Amino acid sequence: MSKKAIMATVWLDGCSGCHMSFLDIDERILQIAEKADLVYSPLVDVKEFPEMADVTLVEGAVSSEDDLKKIQKVRAHTKILVSLGDCAVTANVPGMRNPFKVQDVLDRAYIENADLNQHIPIKVIPPLLKTSVPVHQVVDVDVFVPGCPPHADTIFFVLSELLEGRIPDLTNVTRFGA
Repeated sequence: MSKKAIMATVWLDGCSGCHMSFLDIDERILQIAEKADLVYSPLVDVKEFPEMADVTLVEGAVSSEDDLKKIQKVRAHTKILVSLGDCAVTANVPGMRNPFKVQDVLDRAYIENADLNQHIPIKVIPPLLKTSVPVHQVVDVDVFVPGCPPHADTIFFVLSELLEGRIPDLTNVTRFGA
């Protein structure tokens, strides 16, 4: 019996749609589980990233100081890093704030649009970076999987290929926004 791969998923600044698509692989998750152990994810209880993951799927853009620290740690402890979805690949929706100053974004969200308790929280939300950026602008990425979110079949294909030791060719499998 061969050793199972160590797999993780990470959620940065995104909507969790990519994780929902991951779950939409339905019973095929059992085929993935035969070859890999999911040891870190918002979908499991483990709170510490493993010493080394074979494959990590990253959803979301890098938008805050916490995102930046997390992705740097993940990259240092991952053999194959996968940008999963348009937010991770291009900054997509989180990047829509980029034309505006951070203070203006915070004022709009927490003061102008609030009816009660108008203040900018400093303990609950991490400090925002000047801009929201795709993962590859911060760390090296090995595989890019576009889609908003990527289809479950695409995610299954990518994981199946990676767990067989192949880098997936997505040329005819997916495109941005689909």
